[in-house]
Amino acid sequence: MLRLNDKMTLSQLNQKWIDDCVTDGNPLARSTFNHHREAIQDLFGVVIDCERNTYRYYISNPSVLADDELTPWLFSTMTVHGVLADSVAVKDRVVLEDVPAGMEYLSLLVSAIKSNHRLLIGYQKFGVEGYEKVVCPYALKLFHQRWYLLARTADDQMRIYALDRMTKAEQTTESFTMPRDFSPKTYFAEYFGVLTMPIPMAHVVIRAYDTTPNYLRTLPLHHSQREIATTADHADFAYDLRPTADFLGQLLSHGARIEVLEPKTVRQQMKQMIADSLERYRKP
Repeated sequence: MLRLNDKMTLSQLNQKWIDDCVTDGNPLARSTFNHHREAIQDLFGVVIDCERNTYRYYISNPSVLADDELTPWLFSTMTVHGVLADSVAVKDRVVLEDVPAGMEYLSLLVSAIKSNHRLLIGYQKFGVEGYEKVVCPYALKLFHQRWYLLARTADDQMRIYALDRMTKAEQTTESFTMPRDFSPKTYFAEYFGVLTMPIPMAHVVIRAYDTTPNYLRTLPLHHSQREIATTADHADFAYDLRPTADFLGQLLSHGARIEVLEPKTVRQQMKQMIADSLERYRKP
């Protein structure tokens, strides 16, 4: 409400609270409001202040809602949760995506990351024998409805672990020191997705046809995306990244509506992947 209305008195907030049928339309007590103010600051870092001369409340640091990726995501998620919680009558008309297994470890992993404690995890890759390992949890990443843990192993290697393939997760009593100069956002900056293979950086140019340019404009594939040419029937976009299988797979998901123009090596990779797929369909 404050985000949309700039400044509001407690009376105005209370009326919106009642109009929106929050807590069955019961009025918003000052003590309840102050409790929520504190919780919002703790969870989102959003500070709600009050003008002493007008007694109107306002968000004193609105930039925090756009400064990083996590805060807007949390804000959006909590907003959707609140809307759906207050709209039980339409629950059968809201279709959500399935969440894979592994969510039960999310809270424990967040706790270990926050306290810098090592984790003992059990892990089962597809098609191979499972194992257990002690790792230093560095960060979590959400990609295509799956959560992944970025961790450093005992042999000082950075590894990615999918939560839905974890068979156990226990926080140990042994702590570790997180490097001061390590940034998960920087670590993933040169990649699309979660695969961080040591392949060369590339300047990738793609051509998007039909309505696909609009999808790319509204939801860029990567922070380096730039639109470099536009015509009536297509648009060209450039990316500077390491073209892993995650990125190529995303391009392939658009079918004939996306064509890789350069570099030739990436274009050839795409042609080979399409040829392999076509060969499977030639079989009876």
